[in-house]
Amino acid sequence: MNPVIIELGPLSLHWYGVFIVGGAVLAAWVSSLYARKAGENPDHIWNLLAWTLIAGIIGARLYHVFSSPADGLGWAYYRENPLDIINFWSGGFRGLGIYGGLVGGVLAIVIYAWRNQLDPIRYLDFIAPNVLLAQAIGRMGNFANQELYGPPTDLPWAFYINPAYPCQLPDGAPIYPQVCGLPNLTQATLDWYASHGFHPTFFYEAAWNLLMFALLTLLIWRVGHRLRRGDGVLLYLIAYPLGRFWVEMFRPDAWRMGNLATAQWIAIGCVLFAVVMFIIRHRGWSWQDHPAERLNAARGAQRVP
Repeated sequence: MNPVIIELGPLSLHWYGVFIVGGAVLAAWVSSLYARKAGENPDHIWNLLAWTLIAGIIGARLYHVFSSPADGLGWAYYRENPLDIINFWSGGFRGLGIYGGLVGGVLAIVIYAWRNQLDPIRYLDFIAPNVLLAQAIGRMGNFANQELYGPPTDLPWAFYINPAYPCQLPDGAPIYPQVCGLPNLTQATLDWYASHGFHPTFFYEAAWNLLMFALLTLLIWRVGHRLRRGDGVLLYLIAYPLGRFWVEMFRPDAWRMGNLATAQWIAIGCVLFAVVMFIIRHRGWSWQDHPAERLNAARGAQRVP
């Protein structure tokens, strides 16, 4: 598929951006159901959508800009081409780092909650498990862009690149002008792409995120009364990074620090932090003795009606 939906002069609408925004809207809708069930005003969730999208995109962009990925499109490139840092009009939303987006989104929620005298932990609990849904849908943007795939493979579910839209050329691919929709591809080029499949890492992560979204939703729905407010965030910080650690093993272009990808180090830190916090917060805490602090307490319910 063409990664560009429509072009109007210098402006273009990309599938990547549509998937990111669409996933965020769907996650916000589910979060608004949680807020309504908890007795909160769901309009705050919709107000937060704009805040978190803007702050999340800024944070994700900064993470990408200051990274050092193997393809060289990180700080080494942007310090020489600073205008490209904000060049969204020709590149859509390409070049985003999810961990930077998460930091930006959390900051937006905390600031919004502070300004509106809301409990930020409660709203993070409303939102965090559903971020997995947004991320799963957002990963389809990588599929549309034909980017961030893994190493070559001959597995039945291998991803085959359409050479008419070469947004990211794999190593060893025939060199030809990278013009989307190029009509005069040689037969040799077509044969090369037809015989070279790659690990669809975007599908791997999307599948993991959907599975974790379903699992956390079921867990909170069934045993939320035994969990403590704030545990929704901690569960997310365990569920998503575990999958990201695994997926990064298939990313040859990853920004690396030592023997692991930077995203893997961050994943390890998130999981360790969440597990330690979970243990500390539940030591000596009883859900029977503290009903107001339960994850699905009368004004903190997480059960979708």
